[in-house]
Formats: sequence, C-alpha cells, structure tokens
Amino acid sequence: MNRPAPALTSAPVNGCGEAPVLRERGQREVFCGLTGIVWLHRKIQDAFFLVVGSRTCAHLIQSAAGVMIFAEPRFATAIIEERDLAGMADMDAELDRVVHKLLERRPNIRLLFLVGSCPSEVIKLDLSRAAERLSRNFAPDVRILNYSGSGIETTFTQGEDACLASLVPTLPREAPEAAPSLMVVGSLSDVVEDQFRRMFDRLGIGPVRFLPPRRATELPPVGPKTLYLLAQPFLADTARALEEAGARRLDAPFPLGAEGSLLWFRAAADAWGVDRSRFDEATALGHQRAKRALERYRAQLAGKRIFFFPDSQLEIPLARFLARELSMQLIEVGTPYLHRNHLASELALLPAGTALSEGQDVERQLDRCRAADPDIVVCGLGLANPLEAEGTTTKWSIELIFTPIQGFEQAADLAELFARPVTRRKRLMV
Repeated sequence: MNRPAPALTSAPVNGCGEAPVLRERGQREVFCGLTGIVWLHRKIQDAFFLVVGSRTCAHLIQSAAGVMIFAEPRFATAIIEERDLAGMADMDAELDRVVHKLLERRPNIRLLFLVGSCPSEVIKLDLSRAAERLSRNFAPDVRILNYSGSGIETTFTQGEDACLASLVPTLPREAPEAAPSLMVVGSLSDVVEDQFRRMFDRLGIGPVRFLPPRRATELPPVGPKTLYLLAQPFLADTARALEEAGARRLDAPFPLGAEGSLLWFRAAADAWGVDRSRFDEATALGHQRAKRALERYRAQLAGKRIFFFPDSQLEIPLARFLARELSMQLIEVGTPYLHRNHLASELALLPAGTALSEGQDVERQLDRCRAADPDIVVCGLGLANPLEAEGTTTKWSIELIFTPIQGFEQAADLAELFARPVTRRKRLMV
C-alpha cells in the first residue's frame, strides 16, 4: 500500500539540519565545468563562449553539444598547440587574432566569455588580463569576461557558477531611489522563466529580473534593495558576489516539485508582505495540478530505494522531492559540496536519519552502493554504463540539468525522469 505524501509545511521540521555528514576526499568521477556552456550559450542569446584549451577540450565540448548540430552554436575553441606551450608563439597575440576574427564574423556578439579549460599555470596564459585588454579594445560594443571551466578545479555545474560570478561585477548598480526588486538567480529554460514571471505578476511582486538574462543588454541592477532567490543550488560563488554587492538572499527550498515550488514562491511573497489569501489564490491552481500529476508516479515509485552519487549538487533538493512527494526511500544522498546555509531549508525537510555524504571517493561509494542494492542510482555518465552492465538501474544526473524541471508545471516531468528507467528495467526483465 502506498504511503500518503507528507503534508506540506513552511516551517522547518527536525529533518537533517544537524545530521552528521560523511566527508570523502578521493578519486572523483565528474564532468568538467566546460559542460555548462552547452546550456548557457542557449540562454544568453547574444553571448559567445570561446574555450581556450586543447584539442581534447574541443572534442569534449563538441560531443557534449552534439544535440545542437541543426543551429550554429555560440561557442568555439581556441586550440592551444605545442608551439604555444613551448613559447614559440606569442599566445596573447594569437588570442587577439582569434578574437578579432570571431567578432568580425559574428558582429551580433555583445558578450564574449573567454573560458579557460585548465588553470592559468597549465595553459600558460593569464585569461583575466587578456579579457581586460580585449574589453578595452572592443568597448563599448562588446564586453569580454573570463572564467575557468577546468575539470581539475570544478564539477560540471560549477561552470555556470563561475560564469555568473564573473558577470556580477559588471551588473549596473541600482539607483539610490530604486524600489526593492527581486532577482531570480540561475539558468532556467525560457518557458520556466515565463511561468515564474507570470506567477510573480499574480502575486504583485516586482520588479522581477533574471540572472542570467536572455540578452547581455538586459543585465539586472544590483544593490542593497535587491532581494534574490536561488533557482539552482550550485551557485555559491555567484551568491557571495551578489551579497558583496549588497543583495540579500531569501531563504527557501528550491523550486522542485509541488512542495518546493510552493515554498519558493512563499519566500518571495513573505518578503513582499503578500496577504496569505492572495498567495493561496494565486498558487492554488498550479499547486493542486502539480500534486494531482504526481499521483500516478507515486504509485510507480513509492517504496523504491534510491542512491545518489555526488555529481550535480542537485542531489539534496531532488532527494527531498522524491522522499516527500513520491515516497521513495533514500539510501544515501551524496553531493560534491554541501552548502549548509543555502540548503538549510532542504535539509530540514529531509527524512530524519538520511545518510548524507559530501565529496567523493568513488571506489568506497561503489562498495556501499553495491552492498545496498538500490532500485535506482543517480550518477554521472562515467558510472552509469558499468552499473547498468551489473544490472543496476541508473538515471544520468546530467539529464536533470538539461531538462526543464523547476516549477509547478514541470513537477510531473521531473517525476517521470525517475519513473522512466524503472519502467524500462521492468520491461527488460519480462
């Protein structure tokens, strides 16, 4: 018999707010931060991402973005050759030549990111100085920034964090007489952004702006009257930069599922003093529709045991959604980095006793996973194929980044991403 979904609440419960965390530091199996270009270049429509790196990096980004082959992408690779590393060529001059050629060919570019595939010590090129020099040359038509997408330094979602953090110093400062504004931080699909904007309009909250914006000319202002909501849990550096600029974060669970979305909107409504009756009226239809849509997936997933390998930093909000709204059992929830401040509301809503781990020692985690024999494992591509070969049902964590999953309207789509591999395994066993 399926267990009923827990009642939704805005008040923290005991949960895992003070739960011990197993911290591991060993071999990692993760994509690098260059992967973020694949979704960021679609979001900021007049931006371009120039990866400065090796042929290997060029092959990676082209393979990861292979689904974009029917449209000219807004990214490329400036390949570093052996003669560059050997000091036989002036790398700054070579980079300047590539950037000039690119901007001549693509005059619609208004924001150019120089993305390091490795730390400066490895590629022997200071991209921050190069970006400053090139920005002076092409201002005011093109703004040129840089960030690192190095797999040595990052997990794959941190590429977005580094990109947005590099944008924050360029945001316009809010006017002294400005009214309070809301900034939604984190890359969202256009359809989700539009849905969120309509909901905030119904609640009477505004002005509402998004980071990243759809166009580089629409960068949101920031200052002491800026309140911001994180739409993604992996934006620690961006949040720090915003707070240094005077903005204040609204604490909330992330907008995944019926519950998470409701509490996320409620955090903004409370900050704006929205009357509770107006809030209930504005959110009731979407909230109830999401709950009804989840019922069929709860019947499929209730009682199923799930193990999260650390990969995307979405693991804790996803675990909360699966446990509370689909009645799944959490064996272990691993995450690359556990930011207790940003995840406080999520941790409070996790079932008490949930095993939490931070960082990775992949062999030890594989041993625990195999011993637990879960019904489904959430992991990166590097682990999914070998686990599938052993008969374990897996879900690629990167698919949860590429797919619109935030908000009431996407709650059922999010649930289906977990139901689909379970259904596939069942059919294969017949």
